Amino acid sequence: MEGELRYRRASSWEYDLILREAEKYGGLKHHFFAVVEGRFRDVYAVNERVWAEIEGLNIKPYAYGTFVGTIKVDRNLVEKFYPNVEFFYFVDVGKNYAVLSPKAGFLFTTGKDVPRSGVRKYSWQGTKKLVIYDENGTLLGIGRINPESRRKFILNVTDVGEFIRRKR
Repeated sequence: MEGELRYRRASSWEYDLILREAEKYGGLKHHFFAVVEGRFRDVYAVNERVWAEIEGLNIKPYAYGTFVGTIKVDRNLVEKFYPNVEFFYFVDVGKNYAVLSPKAGFLFTTGKDVPRSGVRKYSWQGTKKLVIYDENGTLLGIGRINPESRRKFILNVTDVGEFIRRKR
């Protein structure tokens, strides 16, 4: 049985981890999540109607929903939800975000850090992580604010261009 995946709804504890992460940036717009348990616990945003059909199948699904992050246990044995970029399509972001100029947005999506001069607008409250957008409201990725530096004001954590740049 080792190596077998388990598919299930997110438990109330897991949903609470997801909700707490979303509240750092705004409100959660989606409320139905499923978990695939393997080496890690991968979290997917799932349509409730589709989930009802999946539960009725006799075979295990290959994939479902949108992958939004992973739940991991850290060194202190504390569970934490680590969102990916797609998670923020399901969050009504109202704080902890930055809007970049076109040139800075291009730099960010190529994996580079952004200088203070490339930031058009930002909101920063509490957490160091920011959701990064371009001027058109397109989600570019996740960055970490570095207020002491003007040259590397926003450090790239992950971005939408990462998939294209990955080593094969």
